[in-house]
Amino acid sequence: MIIASGRSNRHVGAISDHLLTKLKEAGVNGVRAEGLKTADWVLIDAGDVIVHVFRPEVRAFYDLEKMWSASPGGAA
Repeated sequence: MIIASGRSNRHVGAISDHLLTKLKEAGVNGVRAEGLKTADWVLIDAGDVIVHVFRPEVRAFYDLEKMWSASPGGAA
């Protein structure tokens, strides 16, 4: 899983579009993307790799890093 940020909706959209183009050029098939219309949070599913591209405020709100962090005994 990759988590990235863009500075604005336009930046998030541009990062996502560029990544989708590069994945297609690399021959990765079956890539799906959600959230491109609003570009607050774009999820790109490339099979073995999932990419989240957020605006900073949205990234802070959902805090995926905390959700996926490994801590002993399940404590935060």
